[in-house]
Amino acid sequence: MADLFDQLDPPPAEGHAPRPLADRLRPKALSEVIGQEHVLGPDGPLGVMLASGSLSSLIFWGPPGVGKTTIARLLADETELAFVQISAIFTGVADLKKVFEAARMRRANGQGTLLFVDEIHRFNKAQQDGFLPHMEDGTILLVGATTENPSFELNAALLSRSQVLVLDRLDLPHLELLAQRAEQALGRALPLTGPAREALLEMADGDGRALLNLIEQVAAWTGADHIGPEDLAQRLMKRAAQYDKSGDAHFNLISALHKSVRGSDPDAALYWLTRMLEGGEDPRYLARRITRMAIEDIGLADPQAQTVCLDAWQVFERLGSPEGELALAQAVVYLALAPKSNAGYAAYKNARAAAKRTGSEPPPKHILNAPTGLMKDQGYGAGYEYDHDAEAGFSGQDYFPDGMKRGVYYAPVERGFERELKRRLDYFAKLRARRQGG
Repeated sequence: MADLFDQLDPPPAEGHAPRPLADRLRPKALSEVIGQEHVLGPDGPLGVMLASGSLSSLIFWGPPGVGKTTIARLLADETELAFVQISAIFTGVADLKKVFEAARMRRANGQGTLLFVDEIHRFNKAQQDGFLPHMEDGTILLVGATTENPSFELNAALLSRSQVLVLDRLDLPHLELLAQRAEQALGRALPLTGPAREALLEMADGDGRALLNLIEQVAAWTGADHIGPEDLAQRLMKRAAQYDKSGDAHFNLISALHKSVRGSDPDAALYWLTRMLEGGEDPRYLARRITRMAIEDIGLADPQAQTVCLDAWQVFERLGSPEGELALAQAVVYLALAPKSNAGYAAYKNARAAAKRTGSEPPPKHILNAPTGLMKDQGYGAGYEYDHDAEAGFSGQDYFPDGMKRGVYYAPVERGFERELKRRLDYFAKLRARRQGG
């Protein structure tokens, strides 16, 4: 560790503004990058590429502050390529043309270009397609960075010419290592108690750059010593959780909530619900989704579940935030502990598939009304048996189209109220077989 900080930049000369700590601690070699050993290690994809001397175009997918820009810059150094950085947010078509032309000139002079594109998912389809010919003829080696799922946001053609590498958010041991590096660079320990130090790492939420910015604020406090968690919380604003209501985190967290409910885990379900609320998710969206969970995963095993969700939704509309969110939380707990069945959902899909297959087959004539004489002459209503007049209130007639094999779509489970529905279904099946056999 010591020789790492022997390489730290010297203090700024008098009259020059000091560089931010995050910039001063930027790694000088790939071996110094924290938390991405699965990508950079000897057996990792980048480690193997560099060892073989064959580097392909890359897409770095990961949250902010995990080293995407730093790794791209160090890759250029390792491969002796010119490093060019652009952002999709600020770069237009004319700017791209200039970048490609400059890369062509470098190539003509014997030097390649590593083009790092931050927020590459912000480019539209046409702009993404514009990279392809320059990647194929070797004018540029593209390294894109995105916080969004590349399979949703990037063109298939661009993905087919690149390797997607997933960079992980930094966990607490990695953040602690980064904090130790910062203390060595600053020449002093942070004036925090153990619990406050742990709280500081938690505040960074896996973002190394955010942690270094927080450390820089703490280090600037004069006369402070042994600061505890409460004092730290008062002095620092906790970093907002990384959450984009229209992005990948949105879909990941709602999936986690849904699967926790389906898996009958109320604690995990509450955790993901509150994670989304803390991230600023619209509670009405959550009310709609938990109602869907009641229909899809509980169904008739507990018919009350749907009513609980609708009631919670109505309570939220009357109370608003934050009081109404408690009703949604209680509905989530109820769903997680309710008996589970997707039999109704599966039956609907099976019946829908049968409806598509059979096209426009008409109902059998015996269950059609015959308000006119002509319709009676055509056999409408002939032979219909009124179920209330039949024994046990059940005629056992066939209600499917003529010539169509009777479909069996609903198969209730032996859980919750569906156990009773299964008993009724079996009873009617026996009556139907007896009546039709007779």
